Amino acid sequence: MGLDWYYLVLVVPPLILSMIASSMVKSRFAAYDKVPSKKGVTGADAAKILMRANDINDVQITRVRGNLTDNYNSSDKTLNLSDSTYASTSIAAVGVAAHETGHAIQDKKSYGPLGLRHTLYPVANIGSRFGPTMAILGIIFGASAQNASLYSLCGLLTKAGIILYLCAVLFYIITLPVEFDASRRALIILRETGTLDEEELAGVRKVLWAAAMTYVASALTAIGSLLRLVLLSRRNQRRN
Repeated sequence: MGLDWYYLVLVVPPLILSMIASSMVKSRFAAYDKVPSKKGVTGADAAKILMRANDINDVQITRVRGNLTDNYNSSDKTLNLSDSTYASTSIAAVGVAAHETGHAIQDKKSYGPLGLRHTLYPVANIGSRFGPTMAILGIIFGASAQNASLYSLCGLLTKAGIILYLCAVLFYIITLPVEFDASRRALIILRETGTLDEEELAGVRKVLWAAAMTYVASALTAIGSLLRLVLLSRRNQRRN
């Protein structure tokens, strides 16, 4: 099949960006994890303060294992803070907890993109797991198909895989405004409640910006992979 230039041009650069962003998140979190908040506020404390400021009374804060495994679950109304965040008084921990609380605030205010992301998740999960494999199999078997019926069947398999993966790509794209908005809300409320001062907020902003870049890199990788599948499919059609 030869060298896959589509992969080298469309997929490899975003993958490299993703590795750089991931490394940046770890390094910045490690740096600001050593800087305690001046008021001694823990990640859990920050989440409580921010939720109280937004009249959120139906969300339970729980502690989960791991490092940077923090998340907000809208289905069971839980804000799950990792071991590295829950009881830590570092600026990094407060920032991460505030970001996840930003998602709880989005949920309370019925933020549109968040609801759309939740709706897309089931099919996007299937699309990311099976879409590319289906498309590639359709392209490979289609290239060696000996009759029109088999070629047509392979074409349908390829199209189905691309459509499924398109749903996953849309999920990655919709995730971007959701994550940026959660960080924006976190920074505003941390300032308004006086939880952190301007110097501390500058550190939180650096941590959250690095985290946001991982989502940008993931979206670019997904878009590049989708374009590659489309171009490979078209090339296969021209040859046949």
